[in-house]
Amino acid sequence: MPERVVPGRTGGLIPLGVADALWAGLTTDSAVPTASAALTRSPADARAGYVVLGGRVVATVKASDGQWSVAEVEVRRAAAELNAVEMDRQDLVRIGPFRGAPKKECDEGTLTRWRQRVSRELITRELITRELITREPQEPGGPGRAARRDGGRASHLAGIDWQRILVERARDRTARTWWLPRAVVRLLDAAEHTETQWLHAARTRQGNTAVPDPPHRQARAADSRRTTGPDGSTAPPRPYNGEMDGQLYSVLSRKPGTSRKVAGWTCAVCRTAPAAVLDHCHEHGYVRAPVCQSCNTQERPDHLYSNDIRVANHYTRLFDTHAADWLRHWHRCPGCRARTTLPLPHLAAWTAHIACRSLRPTHRAPRGRTPCGVLRVSWTGSQNAPRSCLLTVAVDCCPSGEHRVLAQVPYREAARQFGAWLAETAPAVAAAAGPDRLDGLPTRFRPVIADTNGEGLALF
Repeated sequence: MPERVVPGRTGGLIPLGVADALWAGLTTDSAVPTASAALTRSPADARAGYVVLGGRVVATVKASDGQWSVAEVEVRRAAAELNAVEMDRQDLVRIGPFRGAPKKECDEGTLTRWRQRVSRELITRELITRELITREPQEPGGPGRAARRDGGRASHLAGIDWQRILVERARDRTARTWWLPRAVVRLLDAAEHTETQWLHAARTRQGNTAVPDPPHRQARAADSRRTTGPDGSTAPPRPYNGEMDGQLYSVLSRKPGTSRKVAGWTCAVCRTAPAAVLDHCHEHGYVRAPVCQSCNTQERPDHLYSNDIRVANHYTRLFDTHAADWLRHWHRCPGCRARTTLPLPHLAAWTAHIACRSLRPTHRAPRGRTPCGVLRVSWTGSQNAPRSCLLTVAVDCCPSGEHRVLAQVPYREAARQFGAWLAETAPAVAAAAGPDRLDGLPTRFRPVIADTNGEGLALF
């Protein structure tokens, strides 16, 4: 007979079916929507020895009767952590598609590379929908409904129903992009990191001994507050304190063990999520710091050609609300710090968003006035030849049908204005910069190898 769940109970094992009901009940009012059957439906697999709920790993135990169970206290803790997450549905992060087709995962029962899992499911859904439109246009309920019934039932991710908060954007009839709230992206990145650490610790332990732990010891590990490994041997990510400052990415990225070393730090920008990629300056080739996937995509413009940026709403965080954190991060590059500037795409976005803010026209709206159209900045020339580099700030898609150029700013003038603004906005960052710190910089820009860690996300 299944063990009854007692509210407020602090111990004991419960069957997976009871744990599903407990998880659903505890997360009813969560800002992040959760999935039903979170412990019994893919990608959760009790036979792997654990399931992931939110950002927490919960160990599973197989009883003598063959029934799988989990510690009730761990389910409650995972639910409490998820309920504490605040989510802004307007603060979105692009999760795909990016260049290259999503690769098949090594283990279908894990969260590892959750972005690829989402991409594969969405691509499969689109293919099924197109096939049904072609072959069975007369089917009752429409092809989308049939696709969901036949092969489009999405799996959850760490107990989160990502399908309910996924945002699809289309530039035209063929090009679509997928977005999730930033809070959810950070939560899934943390879950992926925790699971990776758990699996690494488990494999290390299996290599040291061929005798598995008895069920009572596994249950004791599940009841522990530390979920980084079944034996508690893996330490949580530590704060980044500039250990990689001044190193070239083209050299460091080739060293064995760099990725594992990066995973041992927390993100140097938000300082909450575990780091996933090594961010670097693509102009000077220097490492900045390890960052999480969410912060790595924060820099990415909404649309980027070789010399053109659409200045999206997320630049408000980069240059307004969280400017000091980002300026400190960008100036970890010795080249940018010595020249008191930013890489050209960043400087162009700053010029449009800050320096030309007063030039942007507005239109009447029900609640005051709203900025005109879409802000865009392009440039000619290169930062390597400052005299010939010119930034052009324009407004596209104006409601009145106009497409106007707001300003044309020479590169040197933009850099001068940025230096003055930096001194007011982040005095500590400005104090560490300046032309008196050019010693040790290369006379020519070093070649930088492509960053493949972020699946096309790390552009700068």
